[in-house]
Amino acid sequence: MHKNLRSFIELLRKENDLIEIETEVDPYLEIAEIHRRVIDEQGKALFFKNVKGSNFPVITNLFGTAKRIDLAFGKKPQELVKKAVEMIEVLLPPKPKELWKFRNLALTALKLGTKKVKRAPILQICEKPANLDELPLLQLWHKDGGSFITLPLVYTESPKSGKHNLGMYRIQRYDAQTAGIHWQIHKGGGFHYFEAEQKNESLPVTIFLGGAPAMILSAIAPLPEDVPELVLASVLADGKIETVKNPLLNHHRLISEAEFAICGRVAPFTRKPEGPFGDHYGYYSLQHDYPIFEAKAVFRRKDAIYPATVVGKPRQEDFFIGDYLQELLSPLFPLVMPAVLDLWSYGETGFHSLAAAVVKERYAREALGAGFRILGEGQLSLTKFLLLTDKPQNLRDFKSLFEHILERVNWESDFFIFDRTSFDTLDYASGKINHGSKAMLVGVGEAKRNLNREFNGELPNYIKRAEVFCGGCLVVEGSDYGSDNESGKRIAESGKFDDWQIVVLHDDASFARTTEKFLWATWTRFNPSTDIYAKEIKIVNNHITYTAPIVIDARMKPWYPAEVEVREDVAKLVDKRWREYFPKEI
Repeated sequence: MHKNLRSFIELLRKENDLIEIETEVDPYLEIAEIHRRVIDEQGKALFFKNVKGSNFPVITNLFGTAKRIDLAFGKKPQELVKKAVEMIEVLLPPKPKELWKFRNLALTALKLGTKKVKRAPILQICEKPANLDELPLLQLWHKDGGSFITLPLVYTESPKSGKHNLGMYRIQRYDAQTAGIHWQIHKGGGFHYFEAEQKNESLPVTIFLGGAPAMILSAIAPLPEDVPELVLASVLADGKIETVKNPLLNHHRLISEAEFAICGRVAPFTRKPEGPFGDHYGYYSLQHDYPIFEAKAVFRRKDAIYPATVVGKPRQEDFFIGDYLQELLSPLFPLVMPAVLDLWSYGETGFHSLAAAVVKERYAREALGAGFRILGEGQLSLTKFLLLTDKPQNLRDFKSLFEHILERVNWESDFFIFDRTSFDTLDYASGKINHGSKAMLVGVGEAKRNLNREFNGELPNYIKRAEVFCGGCLVVEGSDYGSDNESGKRIAESGKFDDWQIVVLHDDASFARTTEKFLWATWTRFNPSTDIYAKEIKIVNNHITYTAPIVIDARMKPWYPAEVEVREDVAKLVDKRWREYFPKEI
């Protein structure tokens, strides 16, 4: 497909799916608010050609619709993955007569990986010492700790094995030569830095911006730790990724078609506060100490284009990227986890907060084993709440799936909560970074009950109103957590909701009105071990059994970070200047 960012931009022009904004715009809050409004309307990619304080144009919203995802990658990568899975299934054990069917895959394999070249656009200009202040980094939200690189392709190599990692970890600019690098606990770059610290060595790091669109998706993809991201990038790009020798001594080769390459090192055992940052959960991730990247040089094209994205409450650009990656990689799940037939993580919840799977139940409790297998696999191990069933379901249709499971769950044997587990770094529901709990809900076999779909009962005086989300699930609105932190327990034991399977306690019952809002506001706002209650809880043979209703307290807690919200003056500024940005679109 596209060898570089420019090829993709040119296609967007031809498809009339790109707006070029000539008027000057500010990378501080203004660009982000323009982007958010456009993506809310499923609008076009945005090319800001006149950015205040910088000589470089900025492009955003490259992947903000399913159409542009298709323009970037086409159908070939998905067809290739499916064909590769089919080949593995057919040829294990090897069958020589079947090999001819897959001859085209052998030709495709020749295109995988990287290719060395002697000349490259990335070498057109070298700025040494580095000056990060020249780059048009965006500040997305007014409470952010500063300006960030939001589409960085962070390349590292293991000090032990030499294997590479290409990951996307936000970068906060501190000054012209230093930046904070947000390596989370479960990321490959963080593992490489851990290895470097064990040897008391600095870790060479190269931050690429731009290049083939395939590199952006590969950096985000939840690949197994030892699977090279540049191999996936070559699959998506339908060709090898070209690299060129780095003029700097003892540093990585450079991606030939990148727009920028920022080369530097991260010293061992050095940290500095990074954040806050309004992230894809829709809240501010708080300030914590992270490693310091020291930039030594910046290589770039002579007319470099700065790519960026904007994150916040779903659905943003990362939602469409995440869904595409799930569709692309889903055929691989049964190979890695044979009892898992289908698997889906919900972007509305930040992906890690909620996942669902169709699994095999050929013998009693096989589904449970499949659930543990999922929770032990790579980044899936950070899943907070896992739903399991054994009947074919459209996992993308959450409401239908949830009803299917609630019809089948046996609360005495099919609901599990695991305390003191790893937790996504960006999820603050437990009140302790990187630590929290998980839950697994199993609904297999035939339906055990008919679900209630209307609420006609009397509400307790501490509940303001109630709305039905779906069959078996009721949303109730209570007082704020600070003034009444016991109402979740009282709801469960009150007897007034006994004909409901799950009751979700919210600050606003209207979250029940759309699946998107329900998913976001519910699964990002509770920690299973501390925020789930039941009418009755017993310990039988060292197993915890529950009696419905199960109550999830998804109210905002005092220790939660704030939701991201647009500052009023920024909203007014963008309102006022809208016709300047889009004179031909009005």
